[in-house]
Amino acid sequence: MEEVDKILIHALKQVGIEEIDSIKLFSSELIVEAVVRCIRVIDPGLGNALPTSLPPGMSARFRVGMSLAQSCQDIGYKGEIGYQTFLYSNEPEIRSLLMFLVEKLPRESAQSSDQPTGKSVVLQRAIAAAIKAQLAVPWLPSNCRLPMHCETQVRSPAPGATCRSILEQDTEPQICKKVCLISEVKDFQWDILPPVTAQPAHHASVVASILEQHTAELSAAQEWDIEWNSQGLLSRLTPQEYRSRKLNRLRKRIEEQLRSAALPFPESALGGPCSTSDLSELLQNFRGSAPSDHVLTKGTHFTHTQKFTFAQEAAAVTSSIPTGHQSETDIQLHQQEELTSLQQQLQQLCSDVDQLAADMKHMSVTNTQVKQTHTPQEQRNSEKEEKMQVKKKTIDLLPDSDNNLLKLQALVEASAKRVVNLASQWEKHRAPLIDELRRLKEICSNQDLESSRKLSEIKSLHDRIRVSTDEAKKKEEIYKQLVTELENLPQDVSRSAYTQRILEIVSNIKKQKEEITKILSDTKELQKEINNLTGKLDRTFAVTDELVFKDAKKDESVRKSYKYLAALHENCNQLIQTIEDTGTILREIRDLEEQIETENGNKTVANLERILDDYKAIRQENSALAAKVREG
Repeated sequence: MEEVDKILIHALKQVGIEEIDSIKLFSSELIVEAVVRCIRVIDPGLGNALPTSLPPGMSARFRVGMSLAQSCQDIGYKGEIGYQTFLYSNEPEIRSLLMFLVEKLPRESAQSSDQPTGKSVVLQRAIAAAIKAQLAVPWLPSNCRLPMHCETQVRSPAPGATCRSILEQDTEPQICKKVCLISEVKDFQWDILPPVTAQPAHHASVVASILEQHTAELSAAQEWDIEWNSQGLLSRLTPQEYRSRKLNRLRKRIEEQLRSAALPFPESALGGPCSTSDLSELLQNFRGSAPSDHVLTKGTHFTHTQKFTFAQEAAAVTSSIPTGHQSETDIQLHQQEELTSLQQQLQQLCSDVDQLAADMKHMSVTNTQVKQTHTPQEQRNSEKEEKMQVKKKTIDLLPDSDNNLLKLQALVEASAKRVVNLASQWEKHRAPLIDELRRLKEICSNQDLESSRKLSEIKSLHDRIRVSTDEAKKKEEIYKQLVTELENLPQDVSRSAYTQRILEIVSNIKKQKEEITKILSDTKELQKEINNLTGKLDRTFAVTDELVFKDAKKDESVRKSYKYLAALHENCNQLIQTIEDTGTILREIRDLEEQIETENGNKTVANLERILDDYKAIRQENSALAAKVREG
């Protein structure tokens, strides 16, 4: 049991139970904590709802014990278990329960396969180790810090804060196509640009900035791979041609957006009560041109009216400046009249703007209708002009009609002969051309099939390369994680010690088996000898009884000897039976002693005393609750 207890204690230390030396010294609180921590490792969803310590109230203790018993049954414990296992525990039950829980704990291989592997896990563990190391360092006030550590102890920016850093990879190759630009960029990076570690304002944000930059580059490369595999290969272009076509499309879209932004506003937008100065500024901002003061534009009737109105208003305002001799009442009346007149002018201007917008709409509709009617008229005019040209040439040929007819017939005959000659020549060339066309079409179709097949092979190769790359990355990450875990493992405990200990346990078990086999063989030999002696005694008694019985019929003294012989045989049988009963009683005594030791190990008396104390505590709680109920 000592070896078993050592194994259990070692496993419990792995889950966070410290300062334990033996299973016998386990208290109820320590048993509850050990069981809960093991359940949390086995099933986190089930163990997170369980407390690691017993509450002060007895009723709450019973509920915690019942919930722990139910949780142990849920994870597969088949033994007898209840709240008494945790509150009034004994050593054998606790040992069997802990052995079951330790066997259910996930092994290191299972943990490494279930947990997420990769650089993030290693990084998180390294961060946790660094935080633990920093927490272990005692805090010092600023006055007590050493001068050499003042720079490192200054308050740093927020964790994970990043800033834009310029790396050599920042300049994309498709942008720097010219050699001079590439050389200028390299000169700038070599001569003027500071190192990456010196670019951020705070030294603590260097790593986060570099990680953010590399993450952006990696995501851009992955997006390009996905786009090229999905769309670029189907376009049958080179990567440079595909990029240039994409760049041209982007430029066209930007030009279209700029043109649409530079167009004048529709007439409906001019209907609101807004000033022309704001509108012109807005249009100038969209068009990116010079201010309206420096551009000579042709004014419309609306703009002239607006300018004239604003000039009148300015003159009225300047003329309406009150003098010192006027009273406040006259000034207010004058301002009210001006406000009324300005509102009327504003309403008039709004109505004028609405009327102008309606007129512009009507004119645009009329212009569209005129264009629609003008286009077919132009087509008809062009057709009539062609017919007129033909008729004019015919009229010019009418004065000398006979000669012209002969010439025309000659031209027709020559054209017919030429057509026949061309047809014969075409037939001579047509057959090989058709054969060549069919051959080329067949070659083209074969090339298309071959290209589609190669494209599918390339896609499959890309998929396999991606899968192989992912697998290689995962294996590399697992390898790095295992190397890191191996480095973090304690080096003071060697594997040979555990192996030697296991071999010693195995040799002890073998010795015990040999001793048990030897005892069983000795017991069999003794039983065989006893059986032989018993048989020999029975046979001897039978022969002696027969001989003495024959002589007892003739002689009285021999008859007494026969009686003594029978009494001796009976006494020997009683003695043998007494010896057998003594052995049975001794075995029963040993069994009872073992039971007494077991009961003493179960702490029955102590548990009974604890049960009585708990019963008294529950009665006191019940009486206190009843008193509260009566008071309420």
